Amino acid sequence: MPFYYSSALLGCILLAGLFLSGCNSDDEQPFFVPQPPCTETHTQDSLSIQQLYPELHAKMDTTTGVYVLEEGKQAMLSRAWLTDHAQETIDIQYFIFSADNVGTIACDYLLRAAKRGVRVRIIIDDVVLHVESDFLLALEQHDNVEIKIYNPNINTGKKLGNKILNVITDFHGINQRMHNKTFIVDGRYVITGGRNIADEYFDYDHAYNFRDRDVLLLGGVSSEVQKSFEEYWQDDLSVTVSDLISFSDSEYDYTAVHNYVRDYACNPDNFWPQIREEIDNLPKYFDAILHSDRVQWVTDIEFISDIPGKNAADTFLGGGGKTTSALLELLEKAEKEIYIQSPYLVTSEPARAAFKKVVDRGVTVHILTNSLSCTDNLEAFSGYVRDRKELLETGVQIYEFRADAEIRKQLLQSALQKNLGYQPTFAIHAKSMVIDDKTTVIGTFNLDPRSAHLNTECITIINSSAITSQVKAGMIAEQLPENAWRTTPDYNPDKEAGLSKRMKVKLRRLIPSSIL
Repeated sequence: MPFYYSSALLGCILLAGLFLSGCNSDDEQPFFVPQPPCTETHTQDSLSIQQLYPELHAKMDTTTGVYVLEEGKQAMLSRAWLTDHAQETIDIQYFIFSADNVGTIACDYLLRAAKRGVRVRIIIDDVVLHVESDFLLALEQHDNVEIKIYNPNINTGKKLGNKILNVITDFHGINQRMHNKTFIVDGRYVITGGRNIADEYFDYDHAYNFRDRDVLLLGGVSSEVQKSFEEYWQDDLSVTVSDLISFSDSEYDYTAVHNYVRDYACNPDNFWPQIREEIDNLPKYFDAILHSDRVQWVTDIEFISDIPGKNAADTFLGGGGKTTSALLELLEKAEKEIYIQSPYLVTSEPARAAFKKVVDRGVTVHILTNSLSCTDNLEAFSGYVRDRKELLETGVQIYEFRADAEIRKQLLQSALQKNLGYQPTFAIHAKSMVIDDKTTVIGTFNLDPRSAHLNTECITIINSSAITSQVKAGMIAEQLPENAWRTTPDYNPDKEAGLSKRMKVKLRRLIPSSIL
């Protein structure tokens, strides 16, 4: 249904606070400080991936190698290894990019790749960009680095007045975001799934970390991921950083940023010693992945991406997208059971009707989402609680993840978390589905109107009983009582959260659910 602009003023006030809290500012001072000089620490090998693993490439021409990245450490080290072995291109597309510990180290890897002749292209959405303007421009000064901002209408290069004006005059436009997440090396090796580039997606945040899921794809369908990236790169909504902003000082020394990134990444004070050891052992680590029985070679696999500017017409709920249609089709084909993980669960009346139709056919539907005690998005949770009762009435089974889930001791493998004793809050961020023991979906799609109608999303549909068995086992484990509460018409775990958080959710019920 259309969004009614009678609520635009309220939305402007609320969303201005939401968006501006995550925006950079041209007035901010450079965040970096001098670091002790250091020596080369990368393990970059002169051999290409094809030379290292020639036996893989015959398979990659006709099938897709699939390895599910469940742990943050796995996901980080896999990206590092691929970057170190890139020969021609690295193409990256993310919704969130933060210049924190993980983000800064990622920039070091990318700059080192660029210095040895690899072309690096990056597309980042404009909304949650925790990187200063000077830092972005400095990265782009390298001849082999290009950076574009998707739909730059609320953050990059915008003063406070411009931001507020755009919220008021282009409320629909600022809600259209690029939520795709792809990491592509040489057009043949891909990591895609739920993770953004920030500490909390790789188990490095001291207070709050995500249980997320990516998938490593070798050959095969990787060419479709590359085509999608090219479509976004060429689209008018993706604008080169240097066309949006300028250095804060005409004599700004961008080499100081490059040196800072290099020195930060190899300063041992910025790593736990165990992580340095793991990076030094990257060749052995990735070799173990590629020769693991968890790598499956799949012929029936599909990568689906929404088009740039999805639903550009001035309506909030009208049209869905390629990913929405594909997921609905999978629901309709289910015969026995469906397991879903989604951090946000905001259902419309048509969505609930679709679930009821599936349940009425005798299909069991399990959904794991975040409880109030661990959610990072109170706006989305406010939408969920409004319709939680109606969703339960469709017959689906709902589980809400515990902030102190016991399974974090298994999944949080970084040295930092071991040292902290696994105390940080742990929350679901994986966006996955398994169907009938044969189909797995891993992607960026949340169960909410925003993913269905506003954000561009991407998903990988893997038809493999072996992959499905792996992912399903984890999903079942995460629904156990030590990891999640079972929500019923008579019980929900909202009271496990503090009073302050419960009150904040009630206040956010004023936000239209169509934009959550």
